[in-house]
Amino acid sequence: MHWRAGGRRLEAFRNEAAFRQEVYLLLFLLPLGWWLGEGPVERLLLIGSWLLVMIVELLNSAVEAVVDRVGPERHELSGRAKDLSSAAVMVALLLAALTWLRLAF
Repeated sequence: MHWRAGGRRLEAFRNEAAFRQEVYLLLFLLPLGWWLGEGPVERLLLIGSWLLVMIVELLNSAVEAVVDRVGPERHELSGRAKDLSSAAVMVALLLAALTWLRLAF
């Protein structure tokens, strides 16, 4: 099953606008984090915090896909699952922002 993982990443890039935006921002943040970080730990925190956002975004997309696959009817648990996975993305974004504000500026 591992051979399909690479293709799925490409699929996420094609189909998920938020993930696409995060990849583009990574292309900017990667060299900036390397330049601003004063040592390997700070560089890891700066770049890693953004990679965490991308991981959580992929998990959010997976939850939404599974909920949508279950059926089109509205259900309280489906809405809760989508809301919680979106909240996880927001928490990851907040963590990344605080990390960058603290270490880079």
